[in-house]
Amino acid sequence: MYYLLNFLGVALASFLLTGLLRRYALSRRLLDIPNERSSHSIPTPRGGGPGLVLPFLAGMTGLVLAGAMPAPLFWALLGAGGWTALIGWLDDRGSIPIHLRLIGHFLAAGGALAWLGGLPTLPVFGLEMDLGLAGHLLAAVYLVWLLNLYNFMDGIDGIAGIEAVTVCLGAAVLSVFSGPDTGLWILSLPLAAAAAGFLFWNFPRARIFMGDAGSGFIGMVLGVLSLQAAWTLPELFWSWVILMGAFVVDATVTLLKRAWHRERFYQAHSSHAYQHAARRYGSHAAVSLAFGAINLFWLLPMAVLVSSGLVDGVLGVIIAYAPLVWAAHHFKAGAEGYMNREYKAKPEILEQGK
Repeated sequence: MYYLLNFLGVALASFLLTGLLRRYALSRRLLDIPNERSSHSIPTPRGGGPGLVLPFLAGMTGLVLAGAMPAPLFWALLGAGGWTALIGWLDDRGSIPIHLRLIGHFLAAGGALAWLGGLPTLPVFGLEMDLGLAGHLLAAVYLVWLLNLYNFMDGIDGIAGIEAVTVCLGAAVLSVFSGPDTGLWILSLPLAAAAAGFLFWNFPRARIFMGDAGSGFIGMVLGVLSLQAAWTLPELFWSWVILMGAFVVDATVTLLKRAWHRERFYQAHSSHAYQHAARRYGSHAAVSLAFGAINLFWLLPMAVLVSSGLVDGVLGVIIAYAPLVWAAHHFKAGAEGYMNREYKAKPEILEQGK
């Protein structure tokens, strides 16, 4: 009962706080004004990230006080997640140069790995691989890439929240299949609850955006939780990588293609596969829900097979990612496109959203 009340409290707090942040943003005219690379067509309040960050941190505190969360994980999430959210919040309010952001991101990743103990030994095609210092460095890159790709993928209504909810629910299912006595099923649910509360304001039509403070925070938290799971059961690392595959593949294929074409991949663009799909079908909701369905009905079963030991982890990632790579190419990931070529922002449209 305590856990249920914790999760419900996190969801309610996220819902209420996000609503308050929206009213504040409207009163201060803190708006994301559409441009040719935007996926929205009217000025929309921004800065809603704290609406899910703070309730999650509160729920996590409740879990650690109840003895349901290991203290090192708590400090890793609080330190790395909070620091990442702060960098994102500052960047949302005034752009921070990319090199300074990356330094801050690697500091957050290093802190998280120090609390977790780095990268554990992982099974690779039947072999136990301990990469030592190189593994810890790769884990830092992994965390930084996850938080940044989550920023990249937060571009249409509801997609970031739906990804967080379905990945976290999938992680809870995985932990039950791999042994409910580990208590891992509890750890991802506060994030699912916080994202669900935020989704009320962000889907199916966004009335506020979470910004980098929210999206980067979610990416960092998911990465830290995946490493914590790997310390409990190494196979779970590959299962988590599979669960996050829809975002990982779209962002990675897009970045590699833009880098190949010598484009400034770190600059704002609208060339992700999900953005092309939203234009093709004329619907944010359909694409965001499709990502959730892929997570639950394709990636989760594959992840369960890996965590159960029926499929090798690396092989499972390859099988799970293959159709996603095809879909990314099919929807022209990395090919530049514009969401609103003819849109001219009209501030008076804001009145419609009040």
